[in-house]
Amino acid sequence: MPRVKLVSDLEVFAIVRGLIAASGDKAPSFGAVSRATGLAGPTLVQRFGSQDRMVHAALMAGWDALDHLIGQAEAEADLSPKGAQALLKSLTGLVAQEGVAPALFAAHLRDTTLRGRATLWRARLEQALALRLAPGEKGQELASIVFSAWQGQLLWQHAGGKGFRIKDVIKRLT
Repeated sequence: MPRVKLVSDLEVFAIVRGLIAASGDKAPSFGAVSRATGLAGPTLVQRFGSQDRMVHAALMAGWDALDHLIGQAEAEADLSPKGAQALLKSLTGLVAQEGVAPALFAAHLRDTTLRGRATLWRARLEQALALRLAPGEKGQELASIVFSAWQGQLLWQHAGGKGFRIKDVIKRLT
């Protein structure tokens, strides 16, 4: 009879991502994750095989969580430029609440599987934005610009203020 997991993989993954966010790529060692979860190091080795596989699984689960958050934000945003703004505002709040920032995962894009997952996530979000910004090719182009502005804002907001508002970017483009 298999043992019952007292700490789920998703809980371990959240801790791994938190360690990466707080202290960098090397932070989620088996020892550090063991201390943070209360699980024995050998249990983590048995579950994931290696530190690299544990980190990879945590980051893949993070992209899955981001996909889920897009779905939540889409459900609340109407199909208009104001809806695009609302979608990004909602997504920003959900990302902060869940602790799964896309910028956190960017350092790991040298891994082809993670890069592919990131590409799919970006395409999904840009499609959701395009539906709200303009029909056809113009909507896709605007969505790409707005996505890039939003990511830039998220990346730099802690290094010197807001700089600009996404609302103003969308207003100028549409």
